[in-house]
Amino acid sequence: MYADIKLEREIYASEEHDMVRQTMIDFINAEVKPYHDEWEEKGHVSRELWTKAGELGLLCIDMPVEYGGTGMDFTFSAMFMEELGKMGCTGPGFFLHSDIVAPYILKYGSEDQKQKYLRKMATGEWIAAIGMTEPSCGSDLQALQTRAVDMGDHYLVNGSKTFITNGYMCDFAIVAVKTNPGTPQEGISLLFIDATSEGFTKGQPFHKMGMKANDTCELFFEDVKVPKENLLGEEGKGFIYMMTELARERLVVALGAIGGAEGALEDTIAYTLERRAFKQPIAGFQNTQFKLAELATQLQLHQAFVDRCTKLCAEHKLTPELGSMAKYTATDMHWKLADECVQLFGGYGYMWEYPISRQLADSRVTRIYAGTNEIMKLLIARGLLKEYFAELRKKRKAKMMAKA
Repeated sequence: MYADIKLEREIYASEEHDMVRQTMIDFINAEVKPYHDEWEEKGHVSRELWTKAGELGLLCIDMPVEYGGTGMDFTFSAMFMEELGKMGCTGPGFFLHSDIVAPYILKYGSEDQKQKYLRKMATGEWIAAIGMTEPSCGSDLQALQTRAVDMGDHYLVNGSKTFITNGYMCDFAIVAVKTNPGTPQEGISLLFIDATSEGFTKGQPFHKMGMKANDTCELFFEDVKVPKENLLGEEGKGFIYMMTELARERLVVALGAIGGAEGALEDTIAYTLERRAFKQPIAGFQNTQFKLAELATQLQLHQAFVDRCTKLCAEHKLTPELGSMAKYTATDMHWKLADECVQLFGGYGYMWEYPISRQLADSRVTRIYAGTNEIMKLLIARGLLKEYFAELRKKRKAKMMAKA
């Protein structure tokens, strides 16, 4: 089996990792897998799942103890994402809650904001979302249209967000808005908006191609009054914050892809040993052997790179370029691997009750969200050609000033 030939994962090699991994596996087997089909019908998981995860310390794992976390490093969060991916459990939006929203609050939030939000996030009492993407604005975050007008003691927010993970169940969202629109001080800021706020409404969960149990919907803001104390960090610094934190978000997507690919490969190896054709297991055919060898090799190569990025993230050294590389290469590999595995399953691979069909459907969106893989290549190129792009920006600025 694949487990017998793969390299030892040094980032998960401690006794503590072994103990926590077993807790994660037991939790997934008892609290996630038995209900996943039901959640796919509803378009979201149960709220009880969140509180049960919180009771076991599986939310906001690498947050400091004083804010409700376990104080363990990022490798434990990474391990949880891989285990969920390996078992094909894409419904729980834990990764966005714990590994995207929580780090924003820890890094840029005030002490009052950390105490208010992080503790309840760690217990699962509050579910978090983040609102960036808009109906007319995907990867181009600077073009967002949601406005927050300064009204003195509060902001008045109008606009909408789409494709928001945890949106339907969220108790609050960190929302990217344009502050001071139409003035020289116009910029992107991040606001905490509580789900109970008047004028904040949610759409129904989307009916998606894959990740059907994962809560994804639209958010609408109509004259929502947001207190000034709900500003995260400094006004106008939101775009910088988002660009800084996206490296971890993209690694998170890569980790899910690595876990999903490993689960798909293991299921396919087992199937090819059981399924018989022409009086022998289909694993006995050379084509099957070559395909499995190719897939296992690709997984090992990508796993090694993502492990290195995970270690860097745990040390707070992961660069945006490396995060982009991990996301684009791991998700491309996962999609191609799942497609080849479906082929080895034959007609049964096309049936929804077989996990491999869900792996293929679920993996497709990972090449789109958290920034499309085409955007990832642009970001990597900009890192490689910094001097060229700096000169280009200088010329554009000079041209704009000349026109003015």
